[in-house]
Amino acid sequence: MKVEQITYEKAKPFILGVHYARRMPCIQYAYGLYIEDKLIGVISYGQPASPSLCRGVAGEENKKNVLELNRLVILPEYNGKNYASILISKSLKMLPPHRIVVSYADVGGWGHYGYVYQATNFLYTGTTKPRTDKYGGENGHSRHYSKDETRRQIRTAKHRYITFTGTKKDKKELLRELKYPIIKEYPKGDNVKYNTFNPIPINENLGKAI
Repeated sequence: MKVEQITYEKAKPFILGVHYARRMPCIQYAYGLYIEDKLIGVISYGQPASPSLCRGVAGEENKKNVLELNRLVILPEYNGKNYASILISKSLKMLPPHRIVVSYADVGGWGHYGYVYQATNFLYTGTTKPRTDKYGGENGHSRHYSKDETRRQIRTAKHRYITFTGTKKDKKELLRELKYPIIKEYPKGDNVKYNTFNPIPINENLGKAI
């Protein structure tokens, strides 16, 4: 088993074909998990879509250091065997140092609690509030919104997790700069499982114009 950096082109079929969101995020770094020569999992990191998040995590001076873990995909037949945790842990060590990594578990849209982030010692900083964004098209993102600003789409509540890259010194420095309160108790609940080939969110209005 090995983890290595992969190209956008190699990550794309996994993200579009296996991940429930069915759309490509902004990717700066992508890594693949291989068993022998078979690619069984992909993780990607990129610039968060929200400038206010980049400033809000650890202040204006650290906004360029913020990355979002925006996709984590394991082939269905390999789920439940700690492969996701392995991919997260090893890929974090391969990222540039002194980075603040944010990831979300979409509890409001897909019924996810983020157990893989809990298992890999991310800090839990609470749940985002549900709200609406500019409509970005069916299953699209608000950053791709049409000029019709009267149309909105739901942004569901998400559990927010944070970790850091680099040396112990890097991590201590970034922890001191963190603006979000750390909540000691992780959220618990039953994760909703979905059909890989026909994923259906628990919120039937997710991604639709309202």
